[in-house]
Order: sequence, then structure tokens, then C-alpha cells
Amino acid sequence: MSERVRVGVLAGGPSAEHEVSLQSARAVLDALPRDVYEPVAVIIDRRGRWPVELRRDLVDVVFPVLHGPFGEDGVVQGHLEALGLPYVGCGVLASAVGMDKVAMRRMFLAEDIPLTPHVWFTEYEWRATTDHWGLVKSLDWPMYVKPANMGSSIGISRVTSMQELRTGVELALAYDRVVVVEQGVSARELICGVLGGYDVPEVSVPGELIVPGAWLDYEAKYLSRAEIATIPAVLPERVAEEVRELALRAFRAIGGYGLARVDFLYEQDTGRLYVLEINTMPGFTSRSVYARAWAASGVPYPDLLGRLIDLAFARSGS
Repeated sequence: MSERVRVGVLAGGPSAEHEVSLQSARAVLDALPRDVYEPVAVIIDRRGRWPVELRRDLVDVVFPVLHGPFGEDGVVQGHLEALGLPYVGCGVLASAVGMDKVAMRRMFLAEDIPLTPHVWFTEYEWRATTDHWGLVKSLDWPMYVKPANMGSSIGISRVTSMQELRTGVELALAYDRVVVVEQGVSARELICGVLGGYDVPEVSVPGELIVPGAWLDYEAKYLSRAEIATIPAVLPERVAEEVRELALRAFRAIGGYGLARVDFLYEQDTGRLYVLEINTMPGFTSRSVYARAWAASGVPYPDLLGRLIDLAFARSGS
């Protein structure tokens, strides 16, 4: 290993979240302390072509700041495992489960983690019937239609009628062959960060997403300059503790390692909490709610990056 740790910051890729990944990578590259780390930018193009093949003589550790299919779903993690390179974040199985909204929900249900009512179906099942209401009849309006494997709110629609449902499903099918439809609830949207290994991971203070319209879409997350979160969230202590406990349970349910952001819905009138999803490689942009939650918990951004890199080495035994 060189005097400075060579960190390969892996970004881009062929998924629809290519631009988001580049934003995250710029933030990581800018924030890595140069007295400790030597950043090496590795940008995969939209066709999936790598500028260089990663090897131990080029980098000491990889920070895969990749979002969505190909980068966050276990594919790149498996490649790095085969190369014998330490890398930041969840391993192959946890990444794959965290990316797939159907597999994720099965894991959560097995661990009695509270979820909103939902259904899922394949493109074949959708095309094979004219009774589309029959596929979602256990739910009420509004509903949220999502591709099973995608992030950053890409391909998601809020629907309130059969015509909107059909349009939303067609949009989701443009990104994946499996569609998840969730029951909409009137709730506050909360987040909580997890950081650590397999033993006793830490959880951040909860934050609350500021939803400017009916829901927080891609434009509001990445294109608008409006504030998107209150951190820490203003919550009763009991609710804040339940959020933290559920975040840890969700992380353990998928076998998480390194980091994750867990998203929640909080029905204030009933006091119910639902786990919406777990994100194994949340955004690392300057506006990232994951990084901000940890800053509010006493871990500033450069220290957060350092801890994640240390965890990568610890898992590999380096």
C-alpha cells in the first residue's frame, strides 16, 4: 500500500441514475482529505464501458458511488469480490435485496417489520389480463406505482384512477419487468442513517423529508435548489427511538454492511411507523440527507468517508 490510501471512486454506469452517481462522486472526490487519501476517479460510461480495469496495483480500496441497477444491485460488488478488492458498502446479497423492492419486502415481512399494504406483478401478468383492477383491488386510492429495481424516484407515479394506474404501470415497465404498487398513506416521510459492520452498527438522528407536492419526485430531489429535509426531525422521543430501532432491524434483515439509509412513513394521527425501503448506496451529493443526518449526529462528511473506507478494509481483513 502506498503512503496515501488510493481510493478508486467508481461512478456513472448504464443505469438511469448515471447523473445522480456523477454528482455523488464529485462530492466524494472533493471531500476526501488529500493528506490521507489519493482519489482515483473511475467513470463508467452510459454503455457500461470502464476506462480502466481496477487492480490492486492501481487502487487500494474502491468506493462504488453507483446508484441503481448495475452498480447498487450486487453486480459491481460481485465483480470487486472476484478481483479481491476491498470496497465500501454492502456486499452482494444485501445490495441485491436492497435494490429489489419485492425481495426487500419479503425479507422485511419475515422479520415482522411494518410495511404499508402493497402488491406486485410481472409484465407478463399485466399484459395477460384485461382486468387490471383485479391486480390492485386490495388497495385504495391513491397508490404509488414503482419499478421493482430502480431508485431516485425514477419511474414512480402517484395514481388516483384506473387511467393513471395504466399510465403509471407502463412508465414503470420501461425500467423493469416487475412492478410494485403501494397503498398511499397520509404520513410524514422520515429517514435514518445506519453506519457500521456486522456487529453493532450505529444509527443517526432521524431526519424528515420536506415534500413540496404530493410526493418527493426526482426533480425535487436533484434539480430543485429548495430545502429537502429537516435534520434532526422534530419528533416525540418515543417515535425517534422507534425509527432508530426499526432502521437497525431493517439493516440487519438484509445483512447490511457499511452503510444504508432507511426511509419511513409516519402516520402522526395513529402513531404508526412503516418502513418504506432501505437504500444501500444513498446519494452522497452535498445535499445528501444521509451525510447530513450523520453530520447532525456528530460525524462530519470527511470523517464519514474515512469510517466507511476503514469498514471496507476491516471486512476484507486488509
